[in-house]
Amino acid sequence: MSNASSEIHEHTLAGPAICAGVGVHTGDRVRLSIRPAPAGQGIVFVRTDIKDRDNRVPAKGDAVVATRLGTVIANEAGVTVSTIEHLMAAMAALGVDNATVELDGPEVPIMDGSALPFVQLLDRAGFRRQEKPQRYIEILEPVIVTDGDKSAALLPCDRFEIFFEIEFPTSTIGKMSVDLEITEESFREELSAARTFGFVEEVEALRAIGLARGGSLENAVVIDGDRILNPEGLRFADEFVRHKALDAVGDLYVLGAPLLGRFEGRKAGHTLNNMVVRALLERPSAWREVTFERELAEVG
Repeated sequence: MSNASSEIHEHTLAGPAICAGVGVHTGDRVRLSIRPAPAGQGIVFVRTDIKDRDNRVPAKGDAVVATRLGTVIANEAGVTVSTIEHLMAAMAALGVDNATVELDGPEVPIMDGSALPFVQLLDRAGFRRQEKPQRYIEILEPVIVTDGDKSAALLPCDRFEIFFEIEFPTSTIGKMSVDLEITEESFREELSAARTFGFVEEVEALRAIGLARGGSLENAVVIDGDRILNPEGLRFADEFVRHKALDAVGDLYVLGAPLLGRFEGRKAGHTLNNMVVRALLERPSAWREVTFERELAEVG
């Protein structure tokens, strides 16, 4: 998204990118391979551990089936892939339009709780331009969803911007907001390293029901009352709201193309992020697909 060529053509990876890590909720070790894919495919996850039915799960807005603790997608055969948002955010920001993501378990590894390891992984693989023109989703009319005092909105804008505001009763977080134009450069510098966070009592409650088994101070910022338990402290003074913006970049990428629009989230999370995606898809008058093909022809 940061240079002219990536704005005009679709991109995939130049070669495979492979890593391994644990799933934050299952605690299971997962091997993940991101591979080049043909133009027009989009991002498709493949569960290599499933052999008895369709194991391909395209990352699409209507494929999202759960949003409680992360974004979970499923196909019609009931095969699921969870916690896709940090990897999706890295691919969105670095302009990866087409990729096949193979994994041998139900959950994308959490790595350090941010998108930075995935950015580094994609950088090592490199990028390859494809001949298909880059599609964008241009927001034409405001689309707003609310749930009490929480809201998520997609608004017309000639570039991709994200505003996010959160408010928590602990003095460690309080009220904070971030407002950014999302480019490859701004994502790398301002958002990619921001880690997921949680409260110690929530972690204990999740473990009691068999979740957060892989969660630790290695892959999340953990808050206990007004204290941060991580010995290294925060990576940004406002790391919490930056991570929420990072999540939104990933959650919006299930639309299947980069956005020309402004997202505004207030106390929102994965649930409202997906609600506004679905609300947009259900209102064809609120958006259109555009390419830079005409501009390319004029330059040529």
